[in-house]
Amino acid sequence: MRFDELSFGSIRIDGVTYGHDVVIDRGKVSKRKKKASKKFRDRFGHTPLSLEEGIPWKCRRLVVGTGTGAMPVMDKVKAEAKRRKIELFILPTAKAIEEIKRHPDRTNAILHVTC
Repeated sequence: MRFDELSFGSIRIDGVTYGHDVVIDRGKVSKRKKKASKKFRDRFGHTPLSLEEGIPWKCRRLVVGTGTGAMPVMDKVKAEAKRRKIELFILPTAKAIEEIKRHPDRTNAILHVTC
């Protein structure tokens, strides 16, 4: 998996530009479906990552890119990762990409590309 470019509002992976948040699940890239988490927005001031979303749990490592640090990750997500014995990394998206590159074969990710 090749990360070519990250800028506010978009990310380019393997030559394809995505203008939205992405989920990387065992090497496949798809759009993050955050609608289920929007009900928590008022509590956090931003749509957080919640268990209501399709989190790609089939991995040893889950990397969450929080944009510039604005996207919250709910405590229930952290607890579920711990219960599943998945190493969870919560980092600004630019640093999250570097973490994915360290062990891409064992890593799934959710990357926020704005704010």
